[in-house]
Amino acid sequence: MMPRAVLLWLSVFSATTALAQVAGDSSALKFTGYAEVYYSYDLSRPEDNERPAFLYNHKRTNEVAANLALLRGEYTRSNVRAAVGLMAGTYAQYNLAAEPAALQYLYEATVGIRLSRSRDLWVDAGVFPSHIGSEGAIGADCPTLTRSMVAENSPYYEAGARLGYRPASKWYVAAFLLNGWQQMQRPTGWTRLAGGTQLQYQGAGGTTVNWSTYAGAWGPDSLGATRIYSDLYTTVKGDGFLTNLGFDVGAQRASGSDDWVGWISAWGVYRQRFGQRWWGVGRMEYFLDDDAVVVAGGLNAIGFSLGADVELLENVLWRVEARSLNDPDKRFTDADGLPTAANWAFTTALCARF
Repeated sequence: MMPRAVLLWLSVFSATTALAQVAGDSSALKFTGYAEVYYSYDLSRPEDNERPAFLYNHKRTNEVAANLALLRGEYTRSNVRAAVGLMAGTYAQYNLAAEPAALQYLYEATVGIRLSRSRDLWVDAGVFPSHIGSEGAIGADCPTLTRSMVAENSPYYEAGARLGYRPASKWYVAAFLLNGWQQMQRPTGWTRLAGGTQLQYQGAGGTTVNWSTYAGAWGPDSLGATRIYSDLYTTVKGDGFLTNLGFDVGAQRASGSDDWVGWISAWGVYRQRFGQRWWGVGRMEYFLDDDAVVVAGGLNAIGFSLGADVELLENVLWRVEARSLNDPDKRFTDADGLPTAANWAFTTALCARF
């Protein structure tokens, strides 16, 4: 499949370049790339060399692997825009495992049209990064090396249409019509759509407050389940520091039932610069899904992590992190395969943009 992905990438970008040349505005075309290679060591030494099932980034243990290799092209003019991104790596391997093989290399594919000459009002359709959460697939954009438990168990991407409006420079509002909860292609028997909203405020001094929601079908029509979700976080960036605090809550109900089952999560991150090129970062997080709504077998875990980053070059970042996850119900296993409350892992990664 990989040669097919490469051929698809070359075909799409050749067509995009030709479009820009025909339009007489090749300056509107921009190409970027990102690569992240990592090594993670899980002290439980799993025989399948995989981290716990509810984690999708930096999944492999005791081996060098690529988490994400991404090539992206973007075309932007005053009234039209488009983006295409193709990827490979263990993130795509595990997080997109439910998608058809032909779509598992697709990071992004969107086309957007501006609906007003005087207002910043756009409609975009296709596959795009999720409007839920403060963490995405590109690790260098996240304050910590590994992703939080809530990020790993909420959408990283979505497919559908987005109507976005920026009434002022500090405000952004959007409404979404989606194929589902992190779904490009729905399986047979899944015909109902979903929706979502986003409200974001970006204040002076690097302050961001974001509230995103999701509501819609989950599972096949025969199940008739409905899922709702609320994601609220704030990020404050200053001269040499960053804080990120958030709280998420989700609930799900089967058709004909009055009983809702749910899950919650909360987290806090603090990142501080030391010297010119060094950063230190710490995270505390909590994830509760005792009803096993989004995590198979359920989860009731508190997590801690400490890490350090160094900017080797302007576009190259080296990161290290120690992470502990603790579930009193002993849902982890130790090196002997026995139930245990704690899971420890050490991860290092090299990230580069070009």
